[in-house]
Amino acid sequence: MIIRKRLGELSEVSISENKNVYRVEGFSCANCAGKFEKNVKELPGVQDAKVNFGASKITVYGETTVKELEKAGAFENLKVFPDKLEAPSSTVNQIDNEMTKRAKVPFYQKHSSLLYASLLIAFGYLSQFVNGEENLITPVLFIASIVIGGYSLFKTGIQNLSRFNFDMSTLMTVAIIGAAFIGEWAEASIVVILFAISEAMERYSMDKARQSIRSLMDIAPKEALIRRNGQEMTVSVDHILVGDIMIVKPGQKIAMDGIVISGTSSVNQAAITGESVPVSKTIDDEVFAGTINGEGLLEVKITKLVEDATISKIIHLVEEAQGERAPAQAFVDTFAKYYTPIIMVIAGLVAIIPPLFFDGDWGTWVYQGLSVLVVGCPCALVISTPISIVSAIGNAAKKGVLIKGGIYLEQMGTVKAIAFDKTGTLTKGVPVVTDFYVLNDQINENKLLSIITGLEYRSQHPLASAIFRKAEEMNVTYSNVIVKDFTTITGKGIKGTVEGTTYYVGNPKLFKEVLSANFDNSLEDRITNLQNEGKTVMIFGTEKGILALIAVADEVRESSKNTIQKLHQLGIKKTVMLTGDNKGTANAIGRYVGVSETQAELMPQDKLAVIKQLRSAYGNVAMVGDGINDAPALAAATVGIAMGGAGTDTALETADVALMGDDLSKLPFTVRLSRKSLNIIKANIIFAIGIKLIALLLVIPGWLTLWIAILSDMGATVLVSLNGLRLMRVKE
Repeated sequence: MIIRKRLGELSEVSISENKNVYRVEGFSCANCAGKFEKNVKELPGVQDAKVNFGASKITVYGETTVKELEKAGAFENLKVFPDKLEAPSSTVNQIDNEMTKRAKVPFYQKHSSLLYASLLIAFGYLSQFVNGEENLITPVLFIASIVIGGYSLFKTGIQNLSRFNFDMSTLMTVAIIGAAFIGEWAEASIVVILFAISEAMERYSMDKARQSIRSLMDIAPKEALIRRNGQEMTVSVDHILVGDIMIVKPGQKIAMDGIVISGTSSVNQAAITGESVPVSKTIDDEVFAGTINGEGLLEVKITKLVEDATISKIIHLVEEAQGERAPAQAFVDTFAKYYTPIIMVIAGLVAIIPPLFFDGDWGTWVYQGLSVLVVGCPCALVISTPISIVSAIGNAAKKGVLIKGGIYLEQMGTVKAIAFDKTGTLTKGVPVVTDFYVLNDQINENKLLSIITGLEYRSQHPLASAIFRKAEEMNVTYSNVIVKDFTTITGKGIKGTVEGTTYYVGNPKLFKEVLSANFDNSLEDRITNLQNEGKTVMIFGTEKGILALIAVADEVRESSKNTIQKLHQLGIKKTVMLTGDNKGTANAIGRYVGVSETQAELMPQDKLAVIKQLRSAYGNVAMVGDGINDAPALAAATVGIAMGGAGTDTALETADVALMGDDLSKLPFTVRLSRKSLNIIKANIIFAIGIKLIALLLVIPGWLTLWIAILSDMGATVLVSLNGLRLMRVKE
């Protein structure tokens, strides 16, 4: 058993070592993507292959060439390129040049066969009017139109038919051949043309949806100005190393992730975080590839290679997300698998049963059966879900929200309750001193603060940073304070001796239990009032008495209150704040931001228990946290949402949804987008199936024609595509 497991692990490693990713141009439908995947898997040297239709990519495990891959996609005239994310910049430039050439191909040249076929149809109808149907020229023109316009369709359809592979091409091929067989040349040619137009529009719609991610790929520059060994040089991003110094001039795009080591500027981070307002950057601040430098010159120390840059990770994760099947898509794929053969059976029965058993006219009912085949073409149904998912996820990425897959997109729309971590989520996570009360007038305020800061300097307490900042604001020096016998009193505070006096800094519990300090009513009231305001109170004093009170608070984000309000307006039934902080502080912040419930003094396992309770009460629950400390609760929630994904690799990797700009106001937008996506996907599926059923009902009175059949199919495809593309326009 162990040997087998080890062999499996080794085979997985070897497969992943031969992994290559390629971009594919020319996918017209999900069925074509599935067929291409199957063909690639059958290539010699290929161990496995996986097509991502949403991102228009294929991942190949094993050894093969671009030529072989294009041969596998010849049925659809697919063009294959090495992935831009995987390829070096030199190759990327070649790919860009090639794709630019293809993009510049004139419309008439790109769709020449379609235009020639349409022209022949026009001449066919002219001949029909002038010469009549019986004249040889008329059917010859229609036949020529069918051959030119439907060559690739027939080629694929006949291949599939010979293999008993029933897809859209098979249905259309049988219908067109059948129509020609009974002499309906004109209608057969119209069916060919309209199907070709439908496929072209379908391809255009998917490309339009994919464009949102392609635009992200072009954000980061391919070169950067680097200082290396005292010399400045322009270097390809592939050759830039961690530790190199990058010089970014005013107005330039930043090419690599790094830390500012010199200069001050404002940086537009909209491409990464969705923030429209530029962010001030100075020494030790992080900057990201693809963002735009403002008015200042920056020197940046490179911290990540180009393939590890935040923008690269975002693009990769979004493309992976587009390939993840949503539950609705899984349903559609399963439905289409059985639907197509059933349609062929129904069409056969429609063509045979009335003439055999009810003295129907063979020509009439064979025609009706052929119309059923055309109606049965599942183009609209198959495209309905992927185009919606690609559009929604691409739109969210541009707004600074990374949704990791179609399943999470759907689940966000069904969320009934949302739990929030307090620190770093509803609050900024950066404590500040809000109040400093000196209770002994005989001691100078600055001297007291100097001693307190000197003691806290030796502490690891999270609130110590707030005291340092307060000292710096008041220009109080503390580096010269000599502290002896420094000790941490677990869970209560610290103590140390300065100039022969032992001082204590800690919570009220320390002074009540350990030092038995005298707390009069006015002092108690003051402490209680501060705690009710959402502040953490620290006391400074000696064994003889209390010298000062320090109140520290974690500032609430400006967007928190408005976000909670908008979520309630959207119909979220329950919002809960979860925190390990004391009840007084937690309740004060909870009241201010407007959450339905506040739960304080929680350990990580307690947060997990609360999430489980919420799931049992409300079903689908989201948890918003920092992606690290709240990992168990995030994992237990239906959807885990991480704050600040742009600067946190952990958040990017582990969360189901990441708010890139550390911006809570993006959450209502995400809920609205998800709900709209759900509604559009459902509407598309219902419409695609409904229009088929209506058209099929026309068979009963014998009203169904090839014209009606192809127009219903084409119309449905166009409408569901346009409906899916609406998700690209959803605003915050």
